[in-house]
Amino acid sequence: MKQFIKVMKALSDPNRVKIMKILQSRPLCVCEIKETLGIAQSTASKHLKLLEDAGLVRSFKEGLWVNYSLADGSDSPYCASMIGNLKHWLEDEEQIKGLNQILPGINRIDIVGKQ
Repeated sequence: MKQFIKVMKALSDPNRVKIMKILQSRPLCVCEIKETLGIAQSTASKHLKLLEDAGLVRSFKEGLWVNYSLADGSDSPYCASMIGNLKHWLEDEEQIKGLNQILPGINRIDIVGKQ
Protein backbone atom coordinates (compact mmCIF):
# COMPACT_ATOMS: atom_id res chain seq x y z
CA MET A 1 0.00 0.00 0.00
CA LYS A 2 2.97 2.32 0.63
CA GLN A 3 3.86 2.62 -3.07
CA PHE A 4 0.22 3.25 -4.02
CA ILE A 5 -0.03 6.12 -1.52
CA LYS A 6 3.26 7.59 -2.76
CA VAL A 7 2.00 7.65 -6.36
CA MET A 8 -1.36 9.11 -5.40
CA LYS A 9 0.25 11.82 -3.25
CA ALA A 10 2.61 12.71 -6.09
CA LEU A 11 -0.38 13.25 -8.37
CA SER A 12 -2.43 15.18 -5.80
CA ASP A 13 -1.09 18.58 -6.88
CA PRO A 14 -2.38 20.31 -10.04
CA ASN A 15 1.11 21.46 -11.07
CA ARG A 16 2.47 17.93 -10.82
CA VAL A 17 -0.37 16.66 -13.01
CA LYS A 18 0.44 19.44 -15.49
CA ILE A 19 4.09 18.39 -15.47
CA MET A 20 3.06 14.83 -16.28
CA LYS A 21 0.91 16.08 -19.15
CA ILE A 22 3.60 18.30 -20.69
CA LEU A 23 6.21 15.55 -20.40
CA GLN A 24 4.03 13.52 -22.74
CA SER A 25 5.20 15.83 -25.54
CA ARG A 26 8.95 15.56 -25.06
CA PRO A 27 11.67 15.46 -22.40
CA LEU A 28 12.09 18.85 -20.75
CA CYS A 29 14.61 20.51 -18.45
CA VAL A 30 13.58 22.33 -15.27
CA CYS A 31 13.87 25.74 -16.93
CA GLU A 32 11.46 24.70 -19.70
CA ILE A 33 8.99 23.31 -17.16
CA LYS A 34 9.12 26.44 -15.00
CA GLU A 35 8.66 28.65 -18.04
CA THR A 36 5.71 26.61 -19.32
CA LEU A 37 3.91 26.57 -15.95
CA GLY A 38 4.94 30.06 -14.83
CA ILE A 39 6.33 28.86 -11.51
CA ALA A 40 9.66 29.36 -9.73
CA GLN A 41 12.53 27.06 -10.65
CA SER A 42 12.81 25.85 -7.05
CA THR A 43 9.10 24.96 -7.06
CA ALA A 44 9.44 23.07 -10.34
CA SER A 45 12.45 21.18 -8.94
CA LYS A 46 10.51 20.17 -5.81
CA HIS A 47 7.60 18.91 -7.90
CA LEU A 48 9.96 16.94 -10.14
CA LYS A 49 11.68 15.38 -7.13
CA LEU A 50 8.34 14.14 -5.75
CA LEU A 51 7.34 12.73 -9.13
CA GLU A 52 10.72 11.06 -9.55
CA ASP A 53 10.65 9.58 -6.03
CA ALA A 54 7.22 8.11 -6.79
CA GLY A 55 8.58 6.50 -9.99
CA LEU A 56 6.46 8.58 -12.37
CA VAL A 57 9.26 10.54 -14.06
CA ARG A 58 12.94 9.91 -14.64
CA SER A 59 15.86 12.26 -15.08
CA PHE A 60 18.86 11.88 -17.35
CA LYS A 61 21.84 14.07 -18.03
CA GLU A 62 22.55 15.32 -21.53
CA GLY A 63 25.65 17.51 -21.58
CA LEU A 64 24.99 20.40 -19.21
CA TRP A 65 21.25 19.72 -19.09
CA VAL A 66 19.28 17.47 -16.77
CA ASN A 67 16.21 16.37 -18.68
CA TYR A 68 13.02 14.85 -17.32
CA SER A 69 10.71 12.45 -19.08
CA LEU A 70 7.89 10.12 -18.15
CA ALA A 71 9.12 6.92 -16.56
CA ASP A 72 8.39 3.59 -18.19
CA GLY A 73 6.22 2.52 -15.26
CA SER A 74 8.41 -0.41 -14.29
CA ASP A 75 8.73 0.75 -10.66
CA SER A 76 5.23 -0.42 -9.81
CA PRO A 77 1.91 -1.36 -11.38
CA TYR A 78 0.48 1.86 -9.89
CA CYS A 79 3.02 3.96 -11.79
CA ALA A 80 2.39 2.07 -15.00
CA SER A 81 -1.37 2.44 -14.66
CA MET A 82 -1.30 6.15 -13.87
CA ILE A 83 1.24 6.99 -16.59
CA GLY A 84 -0.81 5.05 -19.14
CA ASN A 85 -4.16 6.50 -18.08
CA LEU A 86 -2.91 10.09 -17.86
CA LYS A 87 -2.01 9.92 -21.54
CA HIS A 88 -5.74 9.77 -22.28
CA TRP A 89 -7.12 11.84 -19.43
CA LEU A 90 -7.59 15.63 -19.25
CA GLU A 91 -7.01 16.32 -22.95
CA ASP A 92 -10.17 18.46 -23.05
CA GLU A 93 -9.19 20.53 -19.98
CA GLU A 94 -8.66 24.18 -20.92
CA GLN A 95 -5.49 24.46 -18.82
CA ILE A 96 -3.95 21.43 -20.53
CA LYS A 97 -4.95 22.72 -23.97
CA GLY A 98 -3.30 26.06 -23.12
CA LEU A 99 -0.07 24.37 -22.03
CA ASN A 100 -0.01 22.28 -25.19
CA GLN A 101 -0.36 25.45 -27.27
CA ILE A 102 2.54 27.29 -25.65
CA LEU A 103 4.87 24.30 -25.23
CA PRO A 104 6.13 24.27 -28.85
CA GLY A 105 7.41 27.83 -28.35
CA ILE A 106 9.38 26.95 -25.21
CA ASN A 107 13.08 26.48 -25.87
CA ARG A 108 15.82 26.15 -23.27
CA ILE A 109 18.31 28.12 -25.36
CA ASP A 110 15.93 31.08 -25.54
CA ILE A 111 15.24 30.85 -21.80
CA VAL A 112 18.92 30.81 -20.87
CA GLY A 113 19.53 33.73 -23.23
CA LYS A 114 16.98 35.81 -21.29
CA GLN A 115 18.83 35.39 -18.02
